[in-house]
Amino acid sequence: MDKLSRRGLLAGAGALLAAGAVGAPTAAARPFALLPTRRFALDGPGGELFTGKPLADVTVMQSIAFDSPNRRLFAGQLRAGSPASSGDLTLTQLSLDGDVAGHMYLSGFGHAVSIGAETVGRTTYLWTETDVDTANARGRQIARFPWQNGATLTKDSPTLRSWKPVADGAVFTPSVDQRHGRIAIRHTLADGFHINVYSLAAARVGNFSRVLASFKQPTMTAGIDFQGWALYGSYVYLWEGEAYAGTPDSALATSKLWTYDINSGEVVESVQILDGADLVYREAQGVGVYVDHLGSPRLCFGFASGVTGDRRANLFYRNTLV
Repeated sequence: MDKLSRRGLLAGAGALLAAGAVGAPTAAARPFALLPTRRFALDGPGGELFTGKPLADVTVMQSIAFDSPNRRLFAGQLRAGSPASSGDLTLTQLSLDGDVAGHMYLSGFGHAVSIGAETVGRTTYLWTETDVDTANARGRQIARFPWQNGATLTKDSPTLRSWKPVADGAVFTPSVDQRHGRIAIRHTLADGFHINVYSLAAARVGNFSRVLASFKQPTMTAGIDFQGWALYGSYVYLWEGEAYAGTPDSALATSKLWTYDINSGEVVESVQILDGADLVYREAQGVGVYVDHLGSPRLCFGFASGVTGDRRANLFYRNTLV
């Protein structure tokens, strides 16, 4: 969930300005910057990856990311037992069937609205927010680190590198598009949320000086929680929705996917999503792209289900390109 108060956003932005300018300057909008690609048809056919799977922690799944070549799935959660403002996270590694293969703990990182995964041979590097701002429980920097099963990291861990890609930004989250060699960073400025796109090769060494594309996040449904986003090709996919208040009822579903064309600067599709309509609780959470060994991509989107103290993960997908 990404529900932030205006007060919390201003507090985060003020802290960054007080600390001084770090990282690249704010980018102006740059349309027509990316090689055009095909997009996923949100109203097209798809399927179910898995349902009803427990994660390493008992809290709601917040985000997902795939290391496609190594067939690994990662999910981010708030750490059970920690205050929400602490920024303490649990990362779970899963098989593509949804079985838990390991976990890590991240202390003082953020909310895990979005995470990214980067393949380097047999090693997976995770991209997350870090350096939590306890005023809004979101990260003030972006971090990259190798997966290490069972480890607990802080922002000062020696295996982790961190950066502030936008000097006057706050509330940072990443999305990695390894197939196209890019990473995008979502962040707030004075007028709301923006997304910058960078070269992944440059970002991994801390170079955010060249912005490939930059745009303000489009307006979505008023009053509905933002639940994740993913970059793939020349499009960004945005995910929103809230949990059922009671008995499952598809007529009350608020889950919707949006497709934003970076080059045209327009939303080209928005579709109500009814997959998993009978799930208990059913809160939209997490979106990411998996590419199989034949090079065929799937846009995967998640729902948290179950009850407090026993939340479950559920993933569905769309795989038609237009």
